[in-house]
Amino acid sequence: MKQILKIATVSLSVLLSLSSCDKEKLADLNIDQNSVSDMDQTYLFSLATLRIAGEYENTRANMLYAATMIQHTSSTAGYFSGDKYFYSAQYSGAYMERHYTDVIKLFSNAISKTKDDPSQANIWAASTLLRAFDLHRMTDLYGDIPYEQAGRGMEAEENWFPKYDNQKDVYNFLVRDIKAARDKFGASAKSLGSQDFVYGGDIAKWKKFANSLLMRVALRMSNVDAATAKTVFLEAYNNGAFTSNADNANIKFAEGPQGINRNGLNDGYWNTYKYSKDCKVSRTFVNWMKANNDPRLMIVTGGTGNPEASATWNTTPANQNGMPNGYTTANMPTVLTPTELAAWTASPTPRWIFSMLNIKYMDWSDPYMMQTYAEVELMAAEAAVLGWLTTNSATHFQKGVDAAIKNWSSFDGTFARSQADIDAYITGRGFAAASTNDKKRLIGEEFWAATFLNDIESWSNWRRTGIPALTPTNDPNRWEVNQIPRRLKYWENEISSNPTNYKAAVDRMGGDNFMTKVWWDGGK
Repeated sequence: MKQILKIATVSLSVLLSLSSCDKEKLADLNIDQNSVSDMDQTYLFSLATLRIAGEYENTRANMLYAATMIQHTSSTAGYFSGDKYFYSAQYSGAYMERHYTDVIKLFSNAISKTKDDPSQANIWAASTLLRAFDLHRMTDLYGDIPYEQAGRGMEAEENWFPKYDNQKDVYNFLVRDIKAARDKFGASAKSLGSQDFVYGGDIAKWKKFANSLLMRVALRMSNVDAATAKTVFLEAYNNGAFTSNADNANIKFAEGPQGINRNGLNDGYWNTYKYSKDCKVSRTFVNWMKANNDPRLMIVTGGTGNPEASATWNTTPANQNGMPNGYTTANMPTVLTPTELAAWTASPTPRWIFSMLNIKYMDWSDPYMMQTYAEVELMAAEAAVLGWLTTNSATHFQKGVDAAIKNWSSFDGTFARSQADIDAYITGRGFAAASTNDKKRLIGEEFWAATFLNDIESWSNWRRTGIPALTPTNDPNRWEVNQIPRRLKYWENEISSNPTNYKAAVDRMGGDNFMTKVWWDGGK
């Protein structure tokens, strides 16, 4: 026993001696030498970029809500909540739930870690720009949102329960951050290279994206702050926005299913038929394309019939038949023509009588569109009609529609249309001779068509302009009223996890409802 006590005493003496003479080395014993203490921030940037196109939230916010509300698509299935203005807590809050944790947090960390390192300026700039892009979507979906403190919980305890910034302030922050990102890109800093899934390290195109996004932000606030909107728009336009489809801000993916490196919309909504069996092209959209002889009709739809049996497909343009929005399998027969009703009754699956989505834009490797050159030219056309630009609005309109139709070739080569067909379609729209109000209508309709698949943007632009004219659906089980919603409800977890800041936002906005208007909504 004495020997044991002696050994213990000596050992304790040695440890105390070590502690007194080299505390730092003793502390190092608690550090796992095999674990990573830091990482290349380009990895976080790349991961966050891919997560912008995540399946869960993009399917729910973009397709189950926005696409059906804007009447690009239609469904008799109740879980397509936007079709009949139902409320699903999970679907409505999905973008907020997923993107703050999976996207904004990663970009915010990359920004924090690279802000003081000139060699990492391009990582900082691209992360700042895409953080702004994603928070712009977020604020347009919900209104007031956490912006300044969002994703920065690791930086300071005060950010653990982030306050909601007023949407007007959020728009000021967006302009500030997008400009800062644009001006930070530089050739002397480390290249983003192959870890850049948008532009492959091409900083000139990143700068064009920044200016194009500023134009979008500017027009969005044109109904409530026209002076600022015009100033921001012109500064961005004159600095150089997209000039061709080669500049489009698309997230690009590898071929085949490779974990997160695949288009989330196609993974969840299209490719597996998980949802597309229950979804058809809207009658509103099909009828509009048919009335205008739009060459995109047989691009948007693959025909009527069984989606999984090509022998049943009817691909004759004149025979395309969009599904009316707002109906169930029980009451759909009440709005069908006698011919449709006979086909509905005879079909083993009645919804096969309606035009399906085209499987050719359902590949995992298809581009995920953030913003396109077509949108930029159509925005410029509107700015010219408003008198902001002295350029010819008809030229911008022609370029925008031409680019929108040609952009489909990036999904599948068979989507290419002849220049003669494109020119005939544009001429048939009659833009040059149209009145000012009709010019605005034509621009709004073409923007709606050009943003198919990017339906959050379609819905936001519709809320700003009221174009195209849409007839709301009428279901007795709608959540609030039979009107197209003006926003989505917040993620319900915020009520209990961030109650003080949630309540302040709701009180300031006047409610947390579908019909609560966001700041820039002019009530069109």
